[in-house]
Amino acid sequence: MSLSIVLHEFGGPEKLLAEETALAPPAAGEIQVRHGAIGLNFIDTYHRSGLYKIDLPAIVGMEAAGEVIALGEGVTDFAAGDRVVYSNPMGAYCEARNMPADNAVKLPDTVDDRTAAALFLKGMTAYFLLHLTYPLKPGETTLIPAAAGGVGLVLTQWAKALGATVIGCAGTDEKCELARANGCDKVINYTEADFRVGVQEFTGGEGVDVVYDGVGKATFEASLDCLKPRGMMVSFGNATGVVSIPDLTILAARGSLYVCRPTANAYVRSRADRLAHAEALFEVIAAGKLKPTIGQTFALQDAAEAHRALEARRTVGSTPLLP
Repeated sequence: MSLSIVLHEFGGPEKLLAEETALAPPAAGEIQVRHGAIGLNFIDTYHRSGLYKIDLPAIVGMEAAGEVIALGEGVTDFAAGDRVVYSNPMGAYCEARNMPADNAVKLPDTVDDRTAAALFLKGMTAYFLLHLTYPLKPGETTLIPAAAGGVGLVLTQWAKALGATVIGCAGTDEKCELARANGCDKVINYTEADFRVGVQEFTGGEGVDVVYDGVGKATFEASLDCLKPRGMMVSFGNATGVVSIPDLTILAARGSLYVCRPTANAYVRSRADRLAHAEALFEVIAAGKLKPTIGQTFALQDAAEAHRALEARRTVGSTPLLP
């Protein structure tokens, strides 16, 4: 048996129920993993609410780190006792689970479970955003709304390591200071000032080359106003609601802008993709260019409270759930 957080119907955080679930031996091609730490991500709230439709009942959660405790038939890349991390398939909110061996990656000895759960999915996301969606170049300038969030802090650190100038936004003085400490060249408290004005002042009216925006509806149009002509809006999340563009001429009016909506599933399509993303992530961690900011932890059975805190923007950095 395994303590699991089970979703039987879509809705608020109260729909996340702690239950004991059966755990069968791993099937062919699977490994069984005992979790040491589980990553909390905004996509978990989309699955819980029904914004992203999934089959129910379900165990949500996209990433975790832990120890391999059993092998299914045909698995040769792992052994019992190996430490691993994974993102996908969904089902991480549990003490232990079976999962496809191809989705797991061995952890270096220098990366503990909490660091892995705090950085893996966010780091994989940052990798494809910064290197594949819009390859950020030295000397370019980027805007990162929610720069003190889990993905925001990873993006900020990695963008600075690439030689970019980073402008961040955050909603409290504490979060602004955290973003600044993690490499932002300019931080704007969007509750006290219009960040469009701050961006234009900082860039001398030029605007930024690219916006990496996981906030969604609340910041989308204002972020467009921060771009240079022919700049790129990378909208990768919906924390404040889904973005829509009913009239594409708004992109023309702001200077022939580009907009894209990337997802991990489109960039991590094979085991080779997964290993390439993971290798790049582990390299920047080993080089000291990327460090986790674990602002808080929650016990696994308190996953509902973790969702409340995340959606209310009461979290800072990453939030592991601990079995």
